[in-house]
Amino acid sequence: MGRRHDLGSLAERAARSRGTATPGPPQVRHCWVNSADGRVPGLLLEWEQRAPGWQGRVVHPVRDSDGWIVVEEWLPAGLLEPVADPGR
Repeated sequence: MGRRHDLGSLAERAARSRGTATPGPPQVRHCWVNSADGRVPGLLLEWEQRAPGWQGRVVHPVRDSDGWIVVEEWLPAGLLEPVADPGR
Protein backbone atom coordinates (compact mmCIF):
# COMPACT_ATOMS: atom_id res chain seq x y z
CA MET A 1 0.00 0.00 0.00
CA GLY A 2 1.36 3.43 -0.88
CA ARG A 3 2.48 5.82 1.77
CA ARG A 4 1.05 9.32 1.80
CA HIS A 5 4.28 11.04 0.71
CA ASP A 6 4.43 8.72 -2.32
CA LEU A 7 1.12 10.12 -3.54
CA GLY A 8 2.19 13.77 -3.70
CA SER A 9 0.80 16.83 -1.97
CA LEU A 10 -2.89 17.29 -1.30
CA ALA A 11 -3.06 19.82 -4.16
CA GLU A 12 -1.42 17.36 -6.57
CA ARG A 13 -3.81 14.55 -5.55
CA ALA A 14 -6.84 16.85 -5.92
CA ALA A 15 -5.68 18.00 -9.37
CA ARG A 16 -5.22 14.39 -10.50
CA SER A 17 -8.71 13.50 -9.31
CA ARG A 18 -10.14 16.36 -11.41
CA GLY A 19 -8.07 15.29 -14.40
CA THR A 20 -5.98 18.48 -14.41
CA ALA A 21 -2.24 18.78 -14.10
CA THR A 22 -0.58 20.98 -11.55
CA PRO A 23 1.52 23.70 -13.14
CA GLY A 24 5.25 23.18 -13.04
CA PRO A 25 7.91 25.83 -12.77
CA PRO A 26 8.17 28.20 -15.74
CA GLN A 27 10.63 27.12 -18.39
CA VAL A 28 13.53 29.58 -18.63
CA ARG A 29 15.37 29.64 -21.97
CA HIS A 30 18.55 31.23 -23.20
CA CYS A 31 18.12 33.77 -25.98
CA TRP A 32 19.88 36.56 -27.83
CA VAL A 33 18.67 40.13 -27.38
CA ASN A 34 19.28 42.60 -30.21
CA SER A 35 19.76 45.86 -28.33
CA ALA A 36 21.49 49.22 -28.60
CA ASP A 37 24.58 47.45 -27.19
CA GLY A 38 24.52 44.90 -30.00
CA ARG A 39 23.62 41.24 -29.66
CA VAL A 40 23.75 40.29 -25.97
CA PRO A 41 22.82 37.08 -24.14
CA GLY A 42 19.58 36.93 -22.20
CA LEU A 43 17.24 34.67 -20.29
CA LEU A 44 13.67 34.47 -21.58
CA LEU A 45 11.38 34.08 -18.58
CA GLU A 46 7.95 34.10 -20.24
CA TRP A 47 5.92 35.08 -23.31
CA GLU A 48 2.81 37.22 -23.38
CA GLN A 49 0.61 38.44 -26.20
CA ARG A 50 0.15 42.19 -25.87
CA ALA A 51 -1.39 44.96 -28.03
CA PRO A 52 1.25 45.13 -30.81
CA GLY A 53 2.07 41.40 -30.72
CA TRP A 54 4.08 38.88 -28.73
CA GLN A 55 6.57 40.10 -26.14
CA GLY A 56 9.04 38.27 -23.96
CA ARG A 57 10.03 39.06 -20.38
CA VAL A 58 13.81 38.93 -20.51
CA VAL A 59 16.75 39.41 -18.16
CA HIS A 60 19.81 40.75 -20.00
CA PRO A 61 22.88 43.00 -19.59
CA VAL A 62 22.79 46.69 -20.53
CA ARG A 63 25.81 48.98 -20.68
CA ASP A 64 25.75 52.01 -18.37
CA SER A 65 28.32 54.65 -17.41
CA ASP A 66 30.08 52.28 -14.95
CA GLY A 67 30.07 49.16 -17.12
CA TRP A 68 27.23 46.65 -17.30
CA ILE A 69 24.05 46.24 -15.31
CA VAL A 70 21.39 43.54 -15.53
CA VAL A 71 17.81 44.54 -16.33
CA GLU A 72 14.50 42.72 -16.58
CA GLU A 73 12.05 44.04 -19.15
CA TRP A 74 9.37 43.17 -21.68
CA LEU A 75 10.69 43.26 -25.25
CA PRO A 76 9.00 42.73 -28.63
CA ALA A 77 9.54 39.26 -30.09
CA GLY A 78 11.37 40.80 -33.06
CA LEU A 79 14.28 41.76 -30.79
CA LEU A 80 14.74 38.19 -29.51
CA GLU A 81 16.44 35.22 -31.15
CA PRO A 82 16.65 31.64 -29.94
CA VAL A 83 20.03 30.19 -29.03
CA ALA A 84 20.96 27.28 -31.28
CA ASP A 85 20.73 23.94 -29.46
CA PRO A 86 24.17 22.27 -29.78
CA GLY A 87 22.57 18.86 -29.21
CA ARG A 88 20.62 19.01 -32.49
